[in-house]
Amino acid sequence: MTVPPAISNDLKVFPVRTAKQLDLFIRLPRLLYSKYSGYVPPLDFEEKALLHPKKSAFFRYGSAQYFLAYKNNEPVGRISAQIDPNALRQWKEPIGLFGALDAIDDAEVVQQLINTAITWLKKHGMEKIRGPYTLNANSQAGAMVEGQNEPPMIAMPWHPQYLVKHIEAAGLFKAMDLVSYQMIMSKEIRQAHKIPSGLKVGSSRLGNITTRKLNMKEISRDGEILRQLYNDAWDDTWGFVPLTPTEMSILIRDLKLMLTPDNYVLVEQNKMPVAVALMIPNIFDLSEEVGPSPSIIGWGKLGYKALRHQFKSARVILLGISHSIRDTAMGALIPSLVIDELFNRGEALSYNMIELGWILESNKAMRNLIERLAPKPCKTHRVFEAQLDCKD
Repeated sequence: MTVPPAISNDLKVFPVRTAKQLDLFIRLPRLLYSKYSGYVPPLDFEEKALLHPKKSAFFRYGSAQYFLAYKNNEPVGRISAQIDPNALRQWKEPIGLFGALDAIDDAEVVQQLINTAITWLKKHGMEKIRGPYTLNANSQAGAMVEGQNEPPMIAMPWHPQYLVKHIEAAGLFKAMDLVSYQMIMSKEIRQAHKIPSGLKVGSSRLGNITTRKLNMKEISRDGEILRQLYNDAWDDTWGFVPLTPTEMSILIRDLKLMLTPDNYVLVEQNKMPVAVALMIPNIFDLSEEVGPSPSIIGWGKLGYKALRHQFKSARVILLGISHSIRDTAMGALIPSLVIDELFNRGEALSYNMIELGWILESNKAMRNLIERLAPKPCKTHRVFEAQLDCKD
């Protein structure tokens, strides 16, 4: 991929160097997308946890550079370029990442932002670009293709429809789509996922299969079980990068106050972990009325509702089934048992909806299982890539 030159003299892209520029970088999507009806800004503290070098787990091992685009002296876009050593080891290719891509509806702005990220990655020895990832493959992934008017969901990026078109015009190609589904907590959908009584957890045929909830007193231990099972389950799939102990530790730390024992599903066979799922409450259920930067009173309302777990929806962000049973009859049954248990937990927590995502479009087995309950994806996010012309 050859990087074309800049076109407009009034379009400038600068690296983020100061605290003020970093603050603008983090807040910019709110300024760019406020006029779009489907956009709901996330809480500022969530975005800082994701992007601020002093708070993000990514900067414990990876490197990145942020850039801001200005046109006629007005901020019109942003992008990050980053290198993830864990991805380089896993993918065994010099693939650099880009992310945090947000811009006005202007193909030139998007192209110049991507060009800038490419230039930075090439200087650091990368031969391919892939993204958007903010900031790595285990965080927010993909540019939103469909689902702009669906209810907002925690840790799910929102982009206007034009962004995908401009990314393609800049010379990047589709690498993979990630799809999400909504499981509505209704009697009709529950009946559609009815499991024969003889195949219930703890029944005579499944007497050696048990499930348990999150142990809040041993939350770090359960987080490590989740990390190991997740890494084992997805090790050979497209785009996978192992979760590190540090990432899991920070994730548990950040979510601890919102989690209940019912948000965690662990399936054990003969007391050995074989499957796990983590369902996180949707903070947007509580934050829409207080805005992205709550006042002291707003924080009080938010904290009160969070402690009382007044959430209406949740998202399954991590789900894995051990390689040890994957190609067995039990391995074929376990995903249905996990979904059944998610229904049980969702009903206990009074959720109206549970979102499952991101699922690789190529994961036909999981998609076929879910589409018995939710026939069509509610959201699609696209990951792009391109080979870089390193002769420039």
